Amino acid sequence: MSLEPPLPLEFLVQGTPTSLQGSARSRDEWQERVRQAARAVIPLDAWLLLQPLAVTIYIFPATVLPGDIDNRVKHILDAMTRVVYLEDRQIHRIVVQKFEPDAIFSFSAASRDLAEAMNSEGPVVYLRITDDLHEELQRCSPLPNGA
Repeated sequence: MSLEPPLPLEFLVQGTPTSLQGSARSRDEWQERVRQAARAVIPLDAWLLLQPLAVTIYIFPATVLPGDIDNRVKHILDAMTRVVYLEDRQIHRIVVQKFEPDAIFSFSAASRDLAEAMNSEGPVVYLRITDDLHEELQRCSPLPNGA
């Protein structure tokens, strides 16, 4: 039996992530929501992940998301520190995207959690943590020589 959380680790956080410009109270509340969602999918006796990691963050807001998307990433990553991984400098790759209402998008093979996020009525954030640092790159076609 492994004492590490199973990877890839996927979970949803209900709500809209706070921005760096938000209040300390809203940041703390959001980070606690992220921690609770992470703890719900990690076995109680699991160790913290120590290896280099990649994180995918898909934000499904209820309305058009104001401000810069990068201002919402730090609170998410910080919340998972000492819950999922030891420290956020282990994160070597971050993929972040927002899917605002009425945007047209599709996924060729959505996981159960991602499908749930896509069909959610309220705002939700889909999180995926993996130790495969090149997961998305493996689906890309190489450029021809000289390009």
